[in-house]
This record gives sequence, C-alpha cells and structure tokens, in this order.
Amino acid sequence: MTTKLHHLKPAEGAKTDRRRVARGDRGRGGKTAGRGTKGTGAHGTVPAGFEGGQLPLIRRQPKLPGFKNPNKVEFAVINVGRLDEAFDDGAEITVATLTARGLVKKKRPVKVLGHGEVTKAFTVDVDAITGTAREKITAAGGTVVD
Repeated sequence: MTTKLHHLKPAEGAKTDRRRVARGDRGRGGKTAGRGTKGTGAHGTVPAGFEGGQLPLIRRQPKLPGFKNPNKVEFAVINVGRLDEAFDDGAEITVATLTARGLVKKKRPVKVLGHGEVTKAFTVDVDAITGTAREKITAAGGTVVD
C-alpha cells in the first residue's frame, strides 16, 4: 500500500509543545522564570563586557596602537664615514673592535650603512652591510668578509 501525503505525521517525540515561562506561580518556570531572585540578570539585559562594576578588560588594556614583532632584529648601525674617521688604513674592523672603541652598543648585531666617504682601505667583517657601503669600501681598495 502506498503512503499518501495526508497520512504523514512526524516521528514520535519530534514535536514538543513550546515552553511557556513566567505565566503564574503554579506552572513550571513560573514566578522568577528560572532567573533567580533580584539582580541585573533577573531585571534586564547586561551589556556585553560588563564585569559587575569592575573596570572592564577592554579598558584595562594598553592604549598604544600597533603591533610589536617579537622576531624583529634590531641592528646597531654605523656609517662608513664614521669607520673612515675612527680606523687607520689597513685596519680590520669586526664587531669586537667596534664595541671596544664604543662605536656600537653591545648585544646587538652590527650593520654598516653607506652614508659618508671612504678614503682608506680596510677589511670589514660584520653581521650585515648595505650595497652602497659594500661598493664604497671595495672602491677604496678594502674588502668585505661575508
């Protein structure tokens, strides 16, 4: 026998009556309707982020904008002009010699920038060097160790 549309009905337990709350003190969910007695939760809505009068988390956060990258490498920078003033012709310039003379701060990788003129030939062995600095040092007869 085929089933007809007017014989269809939902499965047992699929349809339940809507729960009517706060409709008298005798029924289930009556009187306080499951919201407890007194307080903001019983009386009305609580704003998002409200922490009971305590300063909210959003207002306790630092007000500085932006993002600080923890993996960023901060270089101690020095220009080739300063190297030309501080070192003699044929000197070997390393991170240790720069730190010893007080030209760069300790505990940072050193990078040589290309501002200034180079008149002496010296050997440079540092952590990083720009293209213009490399050109100026080699043009003056110096070498750059990689």
